[in-house]
Parts: sequence; C-alpha cells; structure tokens
Amino acid sequence: MNLVEVYNSTRVALDCEAVALLVTRVLEAEDVYDAELSVVFVGERRIRTLNREHRGRDEVTDVLSFPLEDAGEEPGDGARQALRQARAEARPPAFELAVLLAHGTLHLLGYDHEADAGEMALRQAEVLGLVTWEGLLVATQG
Repeated sequence: MNLVEVYNSTRVALDCEAVALLVTRVLEAEDVYDAELSVVFVGERRIRTLNREHRGRDEVTDVLSFPLEDAGEEPGDGARQALRQARAEARPPAFELAVLLAHGTLHLLGYDHEADAGEMALRQAEVLGLVTWEGLLVATQG
C-alpha cells in the first residue's frame, strides 16, 4: 500500500487528501503499490534555495524531486508558482497543480525529460487522463 504524506507550508489553500490521492493514482498507474512519498509545498524563496543547493541552479523552479536514498532531503513543490503558471497558460490552477504533481512523481520513478525522446511527456499526459484534479485547491471565501 502506498503512503503519501502531504505538507503545505504556503498560504495557498490545498486539499492535502486530494493531493495524496492524485499522487497515489500516478504511482498505481506505474504499477507501484508499496511506496513512501512526501509532497512538500514550499514558497519561492525556499524552492530557489533547494534548487541552488541540490542542482546548482540559482533560480525558482516549479518541482524538485528527491529519492528516498537522499534521506533528510526536503522535496518541494511551488504552489504559488503553479498558480502563476496557470494564469500565464490560461489553464485551471488545479490542473496546473496536477501537472506538477504528476511530473514530480514521474521523476521519482526514474523518468527524465532532459534525457528521453518525449517518453516522460507522453506518460505524463496519459496519467493526467487517469486522475481527478478538480478538487486539489480549496475554494476560499473572499
């Protein structure tokens, strides 16, 4: 049974159970049923620091993925970055978040879009067709 823990240290209202379920569905689509995975939503400053420390790139990124072998490392996922990207691409914010979650999960499973010939992009599109993403963001009264 997959164990997916979700932590949100941003001000974006997320449904952590829906996030965990989406990631679980991506894992199952890849025939992974005994994984432990944490998803941590962090702000832009924190993800920039992590990107610089672990990839040598001093820039904000939308997803960082770390395998369990790097115990103690903090995976990150920029929720605000996802919202900004969604506006820029005229996509629903919850869908953009689903794209980033699927993307990060596939990286953890060994996919590498920088080295393959489009295999990861194809698989990402396939798994996005298998998941429900509409409830990832919590509607807020404002």
